[in-house]
Amino acid sequence: MLRLTELRLPLDHTAADLTAAVSARLGVDPAELLEVAVFRRAVDARRKSVIKLAYTLDVRLADEAAVRAAHPHLAVTPDTEYHLPLRAPAGLAERPVVIGTGPCGLFAALLLAQMGFRPVILERGRVVRQRTKDTWRLWRGSVLDPQSNVQFGEGGAGTFSDGKLYSQISDARLRGRKVLREFVAAGAPEEILYLAHPHIGTFRLVGMVEHLRATIEALGGEYHFSSQATGLVHATDGTRAIRGVILADGRRIATRHAVLAIGHSARDSFAMLAEDGVAMQAKPFSIGVRIEHPQSLIDRCRWGASAGHKLLGAADYKLVHHASNGRAVYSFCMCPGGTVVAAASEPGGVVTNGMSQYSRNERNANAGIVVGVTPEDYPGGPLAGVDFQRHWERLAFAAGGGTYAAPAQRVGDFLAGRPSTHLGSVTPSYRPGVHPTDLAACLPDYVVAAIREALPAFARQIPGFAMEDAVLTGVETRTSSPLRLPRDATLQSTNTPGLYPAGEGAGYAGGILSAGVDGIRVAEAVAAAMVAALA
Repeated sequence: MLRLTELRLPLDHTAADLTAAVSARLGVDPAELLEVAVFRRAVDARRKSVIKLAYTLDVRLADEAAVRAAHPHLAVTPDTEYHLPLRAPAGLAERPVVIGTGPCGLFAALLLAQMGFRPVILERGRVVRQRTKDTWRLWRGSVLDPQSNVQFGEGGAGTFSDGKLYSQISDARLRGRKVLREFVAAGAPEEILYLAHPHIGTFRLVGMVEHLRATIEALGGEYHFSSQATGLVHATDGTRAIRGVILADGRRIATRHAVLAIGHSARDSFAMLAEDGVAMQAKPFSIGVRIEHPQSLIDRCRWGASAGHKLLGAADYKLVHHASNGRAVYSFCMCPGGTVVAAASEPGGVVTNGMSQYSRNERNANAGIVVGVTPEDYPGGPLAGVDFQRHWERLAFAAGGGTYAAPAQRVGDFLAGRPSTHLGSVTPSYRPGVHPTDLAACLPDYVVAAIREALPAFARQIPGFAMEDAVLTGVETRTSSPLRLPRDATLQSTNTPGLYPAGEGAGYAGGILSAGVDGIRVAEAVAAAMVAALA
């Protein structure tokens, strides 16, 4: 097959139009086209008055040699299949352990299982459907389960999100394609393989996580839920090499290879690792609020007269502003047609996040508007960023009235520096409810100043972005892990051989796709180390 790029067609084109455009580009009769497959489809909205779809296509022809001779720059379709790097030796008794079942842990476990290494998977939370019920108890009744919530449980934090499946990571080994194909096999719509900005949505993710678990178990994987890792067993020869994992109930799981995929909110686990002496360092992250607008406003600004077209769906945006105080302000985890959700994992703190279903048909658009912070803002060592997050989350809890209701403020009041006493035309979607107040009480002064400067700047790109009644809900603190667990060229901890820090919690991913890719990468490293140890 041949790869054809940069083919643009109107939104309302037909299948016959696509075939005709391919024939015209290649200078062949339509009868010579044996197959036309879409590899990628993106929206070209540079001119809102003439929005087009941009295609990358794979074309099979009756005489490909003749077409290539006439078009010497036309590329052959590359192999985009991921190939397992090795297989476990027959009779291998030793088993790797994967700690955590977010996207990183899931794909580390899946790959190890597919290679025949029969991983043992430890998850502090519950199976995904029970976890969903526990999460709804917080959203509907302000009842938080610290072990089973938006952050903890099967599927990880990505289960309650927009389910975005795109990333800017370099991926020459096609690990990202592997993630997408496994998601399709688990029940995701096949369009995620070719859309430029694919997403799945929470409801579909639940069933997919269950399918992945069944696949891993069928290949010899062994799950342990409600099984939090609370300690590490080390070799007695002074090398600190891993020899096992200690669970909260006292059980010990023997292993020489442990993938640490605990997510960005496992604060008690971070403390345990620090006490154990595992190498770690504070890293930058971001803090801010969630903003909500009518989705119709965003659609009109992005799509113009084409707003509402079925092939466009709910519009998104990506915004950045460099404030005069030196801070970067940017939109984060934008959720078209979604809701703002309670994402706390500790009692006495309020945390916001965004979520969308596959349909993206809720009334509001929401996104984090966050400001970069660095270890200079929270000096004190590797865990200082955790304390920094916790401080503002507790202030948000107090500002929200001392419950899991969230503090909220109209944009007009926020820009004027006055507390909100009521809300306007934009109804906030956050459950279990909001309390109008002054968000300056639960954010650093420099964050407040930077966001106040950024909102009018964003309104110059999206007219209406700084509308008086747009709602800000706080606080957004879990944008990424506040620390990094450094690893060496073999992806093992720099001072704890056999421990493989991975994914968002270790500081090596940001989102479902990149976390899944890092899980695959670490699984490859674990497999290579286990095979090498037998040589």
